[in-house]
Amino acid sequence: MFTGIVEELGTVTDSRPHTSEWGAGVRLTIAASVVLEGSGLGASIAVNGCCLTLVEQGVTDDGSGWWRTDVSAETLGRTNVAALQAGDRVNLERPMALGDRLGGHIVLGHVDCTGTVVQAAPDLVVRIPADRMRYLVEKGSVTVDGISLTAFDLTDDTFRVAVIPHTADVTTLGVKGPGAVVNIELDVLAKHIERLVGPYTV
Repeated sequence: MFTGIVEELGTVTDSRPHTSEWGAGVRLTIAASVVLEGSGLGASIAVNGCCLTLVEQGVTDDGSGWWRTDVSAETLGRTNVAALQAGDRVNLERPMALGDRLGGHIVLGHVDCTGTVVQAAPDLVVRIPADRMRYLVEKGSVTVDGISLTAFDLTDDTFRVAVIPHTADVTTLGVKGPGAVVNIELDVLAKHIERLVGPYTV
């Protein structure tokens, strides 16, 4: 479980096809330091809001850290991870520790869909599939590329968020222009409620 508060901007250093006994996918290598503190083999790290598993880590000759993760075909098909290339910056976050402050909101790292930036920060507008808009409410929480944000000005297929200068500086939102594809995780509580009340609303 995450909170949507980005801890570090990492850099993709390598992305290549990788096939294992579980099928074809991609192996990513990401340069980072903060998120590697306390993280070992099997640890979860959110990359642009997508929960991925650390499968290897190390230190380069200059002392900087790196880690690798395997990305399944399912994840590649549902997120913007497939488009990542060497040199791309990514938002990174370790899972929340029990007892930590919940600075953003409850984020699972399970991307629901991708969206498209219509208007860049600071007055960010994102378009998502119209059938997903039902999970958004005015002033409710939404995760965009792993960042906990507050949605407002909802339309049939877009929402708006106000991005403060600090958030633009320490996340990828500062460089995402119109047309950029972003990962979207919607409110898990709204999805559970819909599932529970569904049989009673037919």
